[in-house]
Amino acid sequence: MSSSWVIGVDYGTDSVRAIIVDVHNGNEIASAVFYYPRWKDGLYCNAAESRFRQHPLDYIEGLEATIRQCLQQAGHGAAANIKAISVDTTGSTPVAVDETGTPLALTPAFRDNPNAMFVLWKDHTALKEAAAINATAATFKQDYLRFVGGIYSSEWFWAKLLHILRADEAVRKATYSWVEHCDWIPFLLSGGKHIRQMKRGICSAGHKALFATEFCGLPPDAFFSAVDPLLQGFTKRLFTRTYTAGEAAGHLCPEWAERLGLSTDVVIGIGAFDAHMGAVGGQIEPYHLSKVMGTSTCDMLVAPMDEMEHKLVKGICGQVPGSVIPGMMGMEAGQSAFGDAYAWFSNVLAWPLQHLLSSSSLITPEIAARLAQETSGRMIAELAVQAAQISPQEQDELGIDWLNGRRTPDADQSLKGTLTGLNLASDAPRIFRAVAESTCFGAKAIVERFEREGVPVKGLIGIGGVAKKSAFIMQMMADIMNMPIRIHRSEQTCALGAAMFAATAAGIFSRVEEAMEAMGQGFEITYQPDAHHAGIYENRYRKYKTLGAFSATVNSD
Repeated sequence: MSSSWVIGVDYGTDSVRAIIVDVHNGNEIASAVFYYPRWKDGLYCNAAESRFRQHPLDYIEGLEATIRQCLQQAGHGAAANIKAISVDTTGSTPVAVDETGTPLALTPAFRDNPNAMFVLWKDHTALKEAAAINATAATFKQDYLRFVGGIYSSEWFWAKLLHILRADEAVRKATYSWVEHCDWIPFLLSGGKHIRQMKRGICSAGHKALFATEFCGLPPDAFFSAVDPLLQGFTKRLFTRTYTAGEAAGHLCPEWAERLGLSTDVVIGIGAFDAHMGAVGGQIEPYHLSKVMGTSTCDMLVAPMDEMEHKLVKGICGQVPGSVIPGMMGMEAGQSAFGDAYAWFSNVLAWPLQHLLSSSSLITPEIAARLAQETSGRMIAELAVQAAQISPQEQDELGIDWLNGRRTPDADQSLKGTLTGLNLASDAPRIFRAVAESTCFGAKAIVERFEREGVPVKGLIGIGGVAKKSAFIMQMMADIMNMPIRIHRSEQTCALGAAMFAATAAGIFSRVEEAMEAMGQGFEITYQPDAHHAGIYENRYRKYKTLGAFSATVNSD
């Protein structure tokens, strides 16, 4: 008797991973990871300009490599068991496409043009365009930003589109439409030949593109034309209907069936963002904040629709019906830098080592490179060990976590990070502790905003790399939040969530909640808050907010 397996594909910032999962018990049959080669080489990016672009070939090569590797691991006959594939991606990560839905970077004229590539979620080149959208919105009687927290971010769909149209005339003339990564991959797998065949997910459309039933879809052309005449008529090239991730985008097309060694009977699910599917993989519950903690954080909260009537949470990244669990209100918040903040400090410390070793005449370049890599790889773990031995004090070093701007509450990507309270005893572990503490304070500010707006946060669920790897950060998070945080057992919650949606799209389950119950892996540890630290952290959090207000004022000058 054949088994019923599904594939979940998770596109992250540095890599794509795929897993094969048994729908009856959630067991992971196989897994594979592919690191984007062009991204790894730093191509098409300029951190000084906050420009981060990814080539679609990295995505295509990774998709084929990981799925084929998974099938090989699963053994002979595995392909016959695969019933469906669903994907999650980073977001907002859109790209310019032609009328066939082909990203312009896949055409000869634009193959090396960063403006023709996917504009990664962390790309902040569209600051001016976001400001223009916010300023224009303030002049309209209808509030088109009310479902995205009242502030439009430079990390999102329309700001990035306008920036590319302004910045590159050749790309502008060749652009027919604008597509999120999570919508393009299902279109690719199902063999779409025209952009109008593409089924857009409510997740990306609602949280990043301003789609809402109250607007009868997207805001009117008059709004976007008022932002900039370059956007005039663009809504006609987009979409008027959206789909939940529990629905099917189509079936695997013959070309991709051959490339992957699968049947054209395989169902392709509607795509969504990583944090949204990750929350499902991490078994989110109503009013329990699911924190996907990696390079940044995405925080997801779900609530029954009837309990969210007349509630609009200011300063978050949107509240969209059905964006996480169909039939429930999905709310998104997050931090623009989390693990990235720790990596930044590690890189600062590693710089002298890397450069001194590379210039040393005592060892070979190969040995120097290996030593630098090994030491850098151990840096954060050792810093965490030493920082954990430092008890929090009122006058300790203090940081602000906006090294990549602020996502929530109240998006402002122009803001900068801050460190203060330094003295001659401020060594590396103490400064690292301040950086880590600032990220936890940033997380507390998100919870505070939800609760202030009438949406209770009853618990915390931790998923993602930082949640799994850093007991130091998670204990500090529990202490600062003054509530327990449960860490999900799965190593691949985003891919697992995609697999749950694949099983739902294939009709194996009628609702994704049934897939969550059957395929969920439960929790492995709960960090309890230390009551002895609660008062100190509360006082330091007040100082964090005061320092943040001052830093924001300095940044705006």
